Amino acid sequence: MSLRLTGKIAYIYPYLNRESRTLKLRFDFDNKDLRLKPGMYVDINLMIDYGEGIVIPDSAVIDSGTRQVVFVDKGEGRFEPREVKTGVRSEGKTQVLSGLNVQDRVVVRANFLLDSESRLRALIDAAMAAKK
Repeated sequence: MSLRLTGKIAYIYPYLNRESRTLKLRFDFDNKDLRLKPGMYVDINLMIDYGEGIVIPDSAVIDSGTRQVVFVDKGEGRFEPREVKTGVRSEGKTQVLSGLNVQDRVVVRANFLLDSESRLRALIDAAMAAKK
């Protein structure tokens, strides 16, 4: 039986069943036809509207645990690290809530090399400044 309903999540139970790796949710649905019965098991596909925003590949985001950074292509072989605030991550994509503009081009491959180079350059600059 295939049934399409629109409803809202009313409650998310605060535990995960380790054996089945399932999570219990309570939904509020209009059930006028009484097709949904107590104790019934269902498979659910959630369609969630996250609104409009900028979406980039997960690989573009360097996540240090305390902040998220992307490298923006400034042209002519120059790149700028930019701190971003991220939102939802799903299916290999990340929503960017702030820190990027629609026209910004971000590095999606080998950005860890740019990150390593920028950290090394900062260390060298700090060492040179300390010698002066």
